[in-house]
Amino acid sequence: MTQPQNPSLLAEITASFRALPTWVIAWVFLILAPVNAASLAFLGQPSGAYVAMFAIGGGVISLAIAIKSRGLTRLVSAGHIIAWTPLLLWLVLAPPPAEGAYDTYLTILIVVNAISLAFDANDARLWLRGDRSVYA
Repeated sequence: MTQPQNPSLLAEITASFRALPTWVIAWVFLILAPVNAASLAFLGQPSGAYVAMFAIGGGVISLAIAIKSRGLTRLVSAGHIIAWTPLLLWLVLAPPPAEGAYDTYLTILIVVNAISLAFDANDARLWLRGDRSVYA
């Protein structure tokens, strides 16, 4: 008799991600992840390494939460809140010197991550109110 196989961690996280609404998947793959990953193209700019550290850090923390949860929960929003809130405050209140493509990029990063943080704040609120389910 064969035993049922447990899905791999990657399979569980992938299935959980695919259970999200289509618009969320599109937002993440087409806008959110590419905009934050683009920070790597500006490492040589003023404070570029710090921008990249925070921009990518939000995704890394969220991924760690997804791994621990074996899927996506509303707590994944905490990774973004932890990294992107100080990033946005810094970029708005005391931005590094930037011009040209870097200045345009920082503006796009602020807008995209501010939109994401609005959704993240609601997800964090719902998680704190007890919604701890894994998307499946």
